[in-house]
Amino acid sequence: MTLLVTGTIGIDTIHTPSAKAEKVMGGSCSYFAAAASLQTPVRIVAAVGGDWPEEHRTTLSGFKNICLEGLEERPESKTFAWGGRYHENMNDRETLFTELGVLEEAPPAIPDAYRDSQYIFLANTHPAVQLQLLSHFPEAKLAVADSMDLWINIARDELLTLFQKLDGLVINDSEAEQLTEINNAISAGRKILEMGPSFVVVKKGAHGAILVHKDGVATLPAYPAEHHQVVDPTGAGDSFAGGMMGYIASTGKTDFRSIQTALAWGTVTASFTLESFGLDTLARLTKEQIDARMREFQAAARVGSR
Repeated sequence: MTLLVTGTIGIDTIHTPSAKAEKVMGGSCSYFAAAASLQTPVRIVAAVGGDWPEEHRTTLSGFKNICLEGLEERPESKTFAWGGRYHENMNDRETLFTELGVLEEAPPAIPDAYRDSQYIFLANTHPAVQLQLLSHFPEAKLAVADSMDLWINIARDELLTLFQKLDGLVINDSEAEQLTEINNAISAGRKILEMGPSFVVVKKGAHGAILVHKDGVATLPAYPAEHHQVVDPTGAGDSFAGGMMGYIASTGKTDFRSIQTALAWGTVTASFTLESFGLDTLARLTKEQIDARMREFQAAARVGSR
């Protein structure tokens, strides 16, 4: 089935306690598309500037299931850029700089060939931009969005309008608390359901994720990665969403149990992203490797009975 994503494609500079990487591929759209393409074809709607490195295009083009027809290159503009430094625990980070570049301009156009897309993911960007894109797909089978604390602070009205048009929302636990003023993730998720979506995925980082759905609640642990395997956590949340949505689009199933299974595929896919800077690991990844790790994850998460 046809999966479309819009969001940022960026140039990242990343500092970790043990290494530094400059001008690596970044952005919510990049990580999502790379992860989703391992399950199903995915269409990108995004913009970059004239400074976008040619090797980044080569990297994205190397994913056989990613369509770049909706990627606009604006020679006179600057690509979105972000720099961050991770603390010793690799969970906490500080932003060193953000250069919006093309994000301050009009959003990219949607190619006519994309108009039949049935599964829409609105990766993290301003909710007004997400609303504008979503308006072009009134017949979409499933529309899901990601968001962040910034938009809760400065664009809450647009965000709440967006929620009324969504089927699903992906958000982390601190953002869920910020949005609802409820510090219990399940209760916060239920409150968000009252705002419009049929389901909410609350990400809890190293503690897994919670699915709050109109038909039930499910919890999922994180993949048990060892600390030495975590090279760079950047993009893990977007890869999680990509793996989740890629599975849903590949099966065409949107019921509670299917979305619960999709979370497991998202978790496994994101665990590979942690193992390198940028898209390096995802670019080398095979379906066989994902399937093998999925079996390991299922075994680790299995609960016995009497």
